[in-house]
Order: sequence, then C-alpha cells, then structure tokens
Amino acid sequence: MRGGKRCPPRAPVSEMIWSVIGAFFGIAGIYFIGHLQGLHLQDSLFLIGSFGASAVLLYGIPLSPFAQPRNLLGGHLFSAVVGVSFYLLLPEQPMFAAALAVSIAIGVMHYTRTLHPPGGATALIAVVGGDSIHQLGYWYTLTPVFLGALVMLVVAVLVNNLSANRHYPEYWY
Repeated sequence: MRGGKRCPPRAPVSEMIWSVIGAFFGIAGIYFIGHLQGLHLQDSLFLIGSFGASAVLLYGIPLSPFAQPRNLLGGHLFSAVVGVSFYLLLPEQPMFAAALAVSIAIGVMHYTRTLHPPGGATALIAVVGGDSIHQLGYWYTLTPVFLGALVMLVVAVLVNNLSANRHYPEYWY
C-alpha cells in the first residue's frame, strides 16, 4: 500500500474467463476474415495493433463507455479517415502527419461522441503502417478497420451475452 491507496479488487474468475474467450474469438474472427479475403496476415496487416486494445475494452470491460458500439465503430472509422488524410496530405513529413493524425482524431472522436482510445492507434497506423497500409489509401478505413471492428462487435454481442452476469451493449447509439 503506497500513499494510503489500495489496489482495486480483482475481477471474479468467471469475468476473466469470459474476457479471455471473447478476445480469442474476436481476434480469431478478424484473422479468419483476412484469410477469406485472400490476404496473408503478415503482409496485409489486416489485424492492426489497435484491435488488441479494442479487445481489452470490448471483452475485458464491456460496460465502459469506450467499449460501446458507437464508440468502437465510430472511433475506429473516424480515426482511420483522419489518419489516411494526413498521410496523403503530408507524405514527406511523417512526424507532422503522425502527430496531427492522432491529435485531430482525438478531437474528432470527442466532437462526435465516439471516443475509443484504440482509435488513436488506428490513426497512427494509417501514417506509419508501411507500404501495405499506404497502398490501401482510403480502403484502409473499410478493410481492415471497419470490417475488423464490425467482426469484434458481433463477437462482443454474442460472447458478452452468454453469461447471465454480463450484458452488452449498454447502448447502441
């Protein structure tokens, strides 16, 4: 105990198990969809890193405002559009493009009430993700971003409602 504060209590084991199950099927679902499209995971980056952070929210703390469908889909989609836009506007200035993409994406998510912390990473990936991402241009916003987030949402609705003690979402819009 430091400074008089205690660690928050550990989640019940059943919650941990449902979180693990949800994350497994969410990420596996995105991987599967990527292979259906004929993409090779290591080449296409279909499984972008920000989906890992979304998995923590959707399956680990599904009642969080940041984990709700509006935030998940809107946060990723708006951030992807912002990220691609700044990459295209400033391809020779990656430092400025990256900084602007993340900061403006946060502003857009705030304004649209779709704040989803992994969206910052989605915007950043659009700028620094490499040739396989850059070649997608605005298609990056649809696949992998929107399609991947949609797969995770479907899994979240299914898995988080299998337990009598969990429900998802708190609200849709």
